[in-house]
Amino acid sequence: MKNYVVFDLEWNQGSPLTENPNIPFEILEIGAVKLDKDKNIVDTFNEYVHPQVYKKMNFMTQQVIHLDMEELEDAEIFPHVVKRFLKWCGEDYIFCTWGNSDLTELQINMRYYGIDPLSEGPLKFLDIQKLFSIVYSDGKSRKSLESAVDFMNIEKNDMFHRADSDAFYTAMILKKMGRPDVEDYYSLDVFHRPKDAQSEVHAKFRTYSKYISREFPSKQAAQKEPEVSLLRCYVCGEIIRKNVPWFTLNNKHYYCVGKCEEHGSMRAKLRIKKTGNGNIYLVKTVRAAEKEDIDELKKRERKSKTQAAKLAAMEQKTRGRNRRKSKRK
Repeated sequence: MKNYVVFDLEWNQGSPLTENPNIPFEILEIGAVKLDKDKNIVDTFNEYVHPQVYKKMNFMTQQVIHLDMEELEDAEIFPHVVKRFLKWCGEDYIFCTWGNSDLTELQINMRYYGIDPLSEGPLKFLDIQKLFSIVYSDGKSRKSLESAVDFMNIEKNDMFHRADSDAFYTAMILKKMGRPDVEDYYSLDVFHRPKDAQSEVHAKFRTYSKYISREFPSKQAAQKEPEVSLLRCYVCGEIIRKNVPWFTLNNKHYYCVGKCEEHGSMRAKLRIKKTGNGNIYLVKTVRAAEKEDIDELKKRERKSKTQAAKLAAMEQKTRGRNRRKSKRK
């Protein structure tokens, strides 16, 4: 039986002069609520962490989280606390957070202390902030936790920006949504990318599909991977012909359009993401395309071609000028 582990973190940070790039944010508190399959509370977890990296509270952090260093003096260090937390989580659970930053920061802190990773690749979790937007808004906007609590008329008995209370409020939102299909809208944390082609992610959702690649040393290397440039129907997974080929306006986001004979027109977006070690990985999403979408993408493609033509002309002009200079010498 799978449980939902709804957790929240509070953390401190250094100044521009003291920041450690290996751990920009140091966790000070872990709060969590465990829900059963019916989303009833079965247990809670809350512990402070004794800081080892940033011994002074950042002024801005102090204004937000309402914690003093004195309160953390008797706490244990992060490795001890996080190991108890993970043991408390159990064996069969899915993480739930408000937004996607807590899961990333948890793993950064774990890596800093040499603790075994949560997974070997992308990790499935529920972003309750995203789910709230899907259920009650446009699926794109993101509300603050307090705004969502007010919207759902959840009683506010504790202050916000404390790990235990924020985890509780997030759990209440998840429970009050009353959506039995909540896991159909899961997210994927990519702190650990796919290690090879066999472990790359091909995820299918109700209205789109997502492909997450392994790491590549460069864009040129990624372009040699057939799956990167293929356009597949997000419904049936069949390869479809592109009638608007891949194009870009900024060399970071690429777009194309094609048509599945059975399921209609599809639009794809390919994003190039940088990693901390200088490599890149790719995230490709494919959705159904309406006529307005196709017209807009065709307009962007024409702009892309114009930009490319201007750049080529400038490069040719520069080469000609350099040749003339070389002859004069």
